[in-house]
Amino acid sequence: MIRFSKFAAIFLFGMMLSLSNFAQNLKGTVKDSTGKGISFATINLRGAGSAILSYTVSNNKGEFTLHLPADAPKSGLTAEASCIGFIKQTNTVTDLTAPYNFILPVATNQLQTVIVKDKRPFLKTNGDTLSYKVSDFSNPQDRVIGDVIKKLPGIQVASDGKISYNGKGISNLYIGGDNLLDDKYNIATGSIPHGVVDQVQVIENHQPVKMLKDKVVSEDVALNLTFKKDAKLQLIGQETIGGGTPGKYDEDLNAMMFKDNFKAINYLKGNNTGFDVQNDLVSHNLSDYLQRIDNNKPGTLLSTGTAADPDLPRNRYLFNQSSIINLNNLVHLQKDVQLKANLYYLHDTQLQDYQKQAAIYLPNDTVRYSEIQHNKRRPDILHGQLTLNINKDKYYLNDALTADYNHNTNYSALVTNGTPVNQVFKDNIADFSNEFNLMKTFKTNNIIEVYSYLNHIAEPESLSITPGLNPAIFNNGNPYSQLNQKVNVPTWFTNNYFAYKLPSDYVTQSYKVGFSLQQQKLGSALSAVQTNNAVNLVTDSTQNNLNWSRQKLYAEAGYDFPGKILKVNLTLPLSLQQIHYTDNLFAFDKQSTHLYFTPRLFIKYQSGVENYFSLVYDLKNRIGSIQDIYRGYVLKDYRTLNANNSDLTEQKDQTAALGFNYRKAITLFFFSITASYNHITANNITSSIINNNIEQNIVLPYVNHTNSWMLNGYISKYVFALRTTISGGVSWQSNSSNQLQNNILLPYKTISATESASAETKITDVLNISYKVIYNQLSSKSPVSTSGTAIKSIYQQASISYNPLVNLFIKLSGDDYYNHQDQLNNQKYIFADASVRYRFNKINTDVELSANNLFNTKKYNALYLSANTFTSNTYTIPGRIMLIKATFNL
Repeated sequence: MIRFSKFAAIFLFGMMLSLSNFAQNLKGTVKDSTGKGISFATINLRGAGSAILSYTVSNNKGEFTLHLPADAPKSGLTAEASCIGFIKQTNTVTDLTAPYNFILPVATNQLQTVIVKDKRPFLKTNGDTLSYKVSDFSNPQDRVIGDVIKKLPGIQVASDGKISYNGKGISNLYIGGDNLLDDKYNIATGSIPHGVVDQVQVIENHQPVKMLKDKVVSEDVALNLTFKKDAKLQLIGQETIGGGTPGKYDEDLNAMMFKDNFKAINYLKGNNTGFDVQNDLVSHNLSDYLQRIDNNKPGTLLSTGTAADPDLPRNRYLFNQSSIINLNNLVHLQKDVQLKANLYYLHDTQLQDYQKQAAIYLPNDTVRYSEIQHNKRRPDILHGQLTLNINKDKYYLNDALTADYNHNTNYSALVTNGTPVNQVFKDNIADFSNEFNLMKTFKTNNIIEVYSYLNHIAEPESLSITPGLNPAIFNNGNPYSQLNQKVNVPTWFTNNYFAYKLPSDYVTQSYKVGFSLQQQKLGSALSAVQTNNAVNLVTDSTQNNLNWSRQKLYAEAGYDFPGKILKVNLTLPLSLQQIHYTDNLFAFDKQSTHLYFTPRLFIKYQSGVENYFSLVYDLKNRIGSIQDIYRGYVLKDYRTLNANNSDLTEQKDQTAALGFNYRKAITLFFFSITASYNHITANNITSSIINNNIEQNIVLPYVNHTNSWMLNGYISKYVFALRTTISGGVSWQSNSSNQLQNNILLPYKTISATESASAETKITDVLNISYKVIYNQLSSKSPVSTSGTAIKSIYQQASISYNPLVNLFIKLSGDDYYNHQDQLNNQKYIFADASVRYRFNKINTDVELSANNLFNTKKYNALYLSANTFTSNTYTIPGRIMLIKATFNL
């Protein structure tokens, strides 16, 4: 043992002596001509004869420490710094204790171009950005960039145009790096020719504010379109003129520009072929935005009670006469300073004919009613927005001024349980808002933020119903000629806060204080027109004069850990809300004060270079709105009468979700799975009294619980050998809720399951096939009811594209719908379409002959299930449409 101790002491002494011989270091920096540190520069220490004695690389600040060997000579030394893209520099070493700083000029020579030829599609990754080459996935039949995006592995496109990447919806789609359209990106996907787009880029952890990048954790995924060089230098446009039978027309004139300093998408469209131009105006993330700024705008109260749209593409069932002018322009006033203008006006006339059979299953009874409706809608929509955006490394300003005016008139002629009814519904919306956001970075690197949002909205609604329905309810049993329901909820809302952020290398602290104010007035009256044209209130309990005020003071602490492996965002909001509402007609004056703590935790763990786990926990306390507390009855449609007899709705909403995302870019493989649980506790419940003629609803105080379990999975793979993108998905959801109907409490459990699969394949360069199948199963059952209801459906879609000649394009496509419900016969529908297009190169024009709904199907039956309500709707749909179009390309 003593001998071992002596040996260890001698060994440690020798090591210390050896280390002391290496104690001399050479330190310094490597910077470029602007003074910015150059990372990963190589520094070599050379002796006589240019032999390298030692070397190192600089850190991310350009600093280096070079260790000198113990046997290195003390004279004749030189230090040499080099980096790709810079000119090498050498300094003579004369004093080992002095710093040696290098300033490397940028090299003017370029590396020799290397061209790699490979016809296989591939994805390019650069940090959080994944790039798809459009030409790798497009085919000659594709017209717009949306046609190509649908085929990209890892990307899904919903029927309304919403885009998701690996199971997560995108926050925005940028045009050459610019936010031209906010989240109304259907305008871009449905207008931009795919041939001008070079790449579709997916940006994960997207942070649009430059000064917050790598400081504040972002959960967003965005898409960006990059353009070919020649597309940036010229005006891009198309003019389409088409006509056909029976009495159909289709017009489209557009002009686009994608310069670095100017972006524009402007067009004029009109058609009566069933193409819904209003789909261009969808804001895919509007509800998330309004929730984030705490602006719960009042919803439309009245309607004609028409049926929901069938589960078909809009062009299959829509009778329309649409026109729209849409102008979107963005200019760079200077570097990082943008001015954007978005303006559109839409006018449409839409027709709908259908028959409805509804059954409401109760423990001791089944309430049934039927109706036949002929509906006409005439929406006029006007929107204008002007946005100034300054987005610099140290300064951010965004101001958006928005104005909307919507004028809607709906006509409905129906027969319900044998009784004819005519309805006229008018709805006018005037909505004005201004959003201001300012951030500035101080010399200390801390950030100050000021935010202010102001909104006013008014929506006068009126519903007229003839002849006088249910006189026993509405006119003391006496005959009368008409019911008139009027309602309006003018609203002022403002939200303002001040925030201060303290970034550091490991954590960014954010502290916010603010206030919001909402003021509303709900006025309504239900009157009856007598047979002698006299007008009187139905009863004193069918009018409202409700005043509402919601004041909120809040403070929030936020902590962001934007690490490379672990990203964490923790927000700790505390709010004090005071709500005051009065109605002199019902002699009540109530006020309530609530203190809420609503934390949210987001964790993202990068378990691999291309895969990660995510965890979300969110607690929300929601307060009801003015539309939850009015005491006077409101006739929402011809058969639904609503009122409330409880205190303000209070909800506690808890959500937890765990997800895993995986991708392998080199093999074009994507996979994601998410499981979540949601629990809602409310202090009231809606009680419904239902008979064959009318439904009366009233909100009653009763503690009510809703539970939801959800599981969503997605997988996508490009099979190189088959030149095919194969995708699949699964969605499962279980909801447990309560209903109070005809004084019976009905707990219901509803389970829905969806499985889908699709394939997009290039058999050859001239032959392409696509196929998609979706299976849905929906069931609902109550433990207090012996009967349950289930619906099963299968949807299949297939298409084949063939180019026998360079300029000749042929396409055949078909949809197959199958529905099964135990109480009805199986429903099966097949639709087929065909088109032939020829391109005249000399005049740069395409001529296309198309036929939609070749089998001339004119009726479609759709089944719907919600808790204990089963509905079967039969729709009249357009038959066969033949159309010839000429498209002139600029």
